[in-house]
Amino acid sequence: MTILSVAVNNPLIDGRQSDRAMLVRRGVQILLHDMRLALLPELALSNGRRADLVGLSEKGEIWIIEIKSSIEDFRVDRKWPDYRAYCDRLFFATHPEVPLYIFPEDCGLLLSDGYGAHLVREAPEHRLAPATRKAVTLDFSRAAAQRLMLAEWAARSPGRD
Repeated sequence: MTILSVAVNNPLIDGRQSDRAMLVRRGVQILLHDMRLALLPELALSNGRRADLVGLSEKGEIWIIEIKSSIEDFRVDRKWPDYRAYCDRLFFATHPEVPLYIFPEDCGLLLSDGYGAHLVREAPEHRLAPATRKAVTLDFSRAAAQRLMLAEWAARSPGRD
């Protein structure tokens, strides 16, 4: 049973993401959900960057997935190394029209068709320090709770009953 819809006036779909990137994101979300990770798109990190997709495993492991929808998208965006300081595993995710050889070997790789995704290459583990893990986990939890509350408020706004 759906409690509310987060599709209406969703601030996480702000027009910066291309249709192709949203397709990649959906397929990756399906795979990682099946792998029992809790997921949050567009999570702000303490360094001012915003991760495309952050996953939190049942064991507390933090994954960051950087979505790249084209060769040009990968070439012009050089902020991705900054994400390593905030995760145990760093992945790239793309779609079949992007050549996989452009992605660094020291990152995981996911291939998405929008209906699911395939783990092409596992990401090497680089364990976070306990204080960093706690800070990122708290940021994740607080952002998730805030988004749920705002979605509930939007669903219950006057004129929608």
